[in-house]
Amino acid sequence: MSKASRESTAPEASGGADGTRSRSRTADRSGRGNPGAAARSGARSGNRDPEDRPRPGGLRTRLRWRRVLLLLLVLAVPLGGFGSWLLYGSPWLRVERVSVTGTRALSDSAVSRAAAVPSGAPLITVDKAAVQQRVRQALPRVREVKAERSWPHGVTLTVTERRPELAMESAGKYVEVDSEGVRFATVGKPPKGVPHLVVEPKEPEAERYFSAARLRRAAARVTGALPDSVHRAVRTVRVRSYDDITLHLTGGRTVRWGSPERGPAKTKALTALMKAAKDAEHFDVTAPSAPAASDS
Repeated sequence: MSKASRESTAPEASGGADGTRSRSRTADRSGRGNPGAAARSGARSGNRDPEDRPRPGGLRTRLRWRRVLLLLLVLAVPLGGFGSWLLYGSPWLRVERVSVTGTRALSDSAVSRAAAVPSGAPLITVDKAAVQQRVRQALPRVREVKAERSWPHGVTLTVTERRPELAMESAGKYVEVDSEGVRFATVGKPPKGVPHLVVEPKEPEAERYFSAARLRRAAARVTGALPDSVHRAVRTVRVRSYDDITLHLTGGRTVRWGSPERGPAKTKALTALMKAAKDAEHFDVTAPSAPAASDS
């Protein structure tokens, strides 16, 4: 190799090494070879993550909601005042009529009078609980009553009347007794299809333990447990004590029932006994596990 060739090759080799170091230094300066340097370089150059950049749209949305809330607060005061005036002071939402539903023996006008709903009063001021209490106190025949506002001008009363389960004779008239033993009405003639109740304690001292009200409830429990076929035949329920109740049926038949306890078992025993001894006149189900029947 000639001298000229060696001189030409040597600088290239030297330049290659120097060039490699030069490129490395350039890469270091530019941050391509050093992530930390790249991050610092990016921070200095202002290249932020897009998630960290402020969003003009979000700011506009918040400002819009603030304006809406401010507007609502401004309108709340006059709207609230108008609403209060509409309910309490305006001539529109006031009581003009009282409607009654569910009556049987009672008249609608009797219930309306007992309710005493003030006509012309603001409908919102009607005390429903007080109305219901007035009806129940004035009309014992009413078992339940529900008062409701019927906007814009009415009050509706839904009535559930007591039904007679028994009737007690008193001074030529008849006092109706419901399924709870409550005496609720006096009528001039015995209710049709309602058994006659006779309460005659065997011993006056018994009333200290079983009041007349409790004996009425016991009798009502007995008739309430009877099947329809037997209930229709009952004419009189005679109560001498809590555990001595007797039913008098059509055709001179009698049923010794005993106490009102174990009603379903006694009903089942009586039904079977009447089928097995159709000609019997007296039945005894005081002990339903051992019922008895006889002709006399």
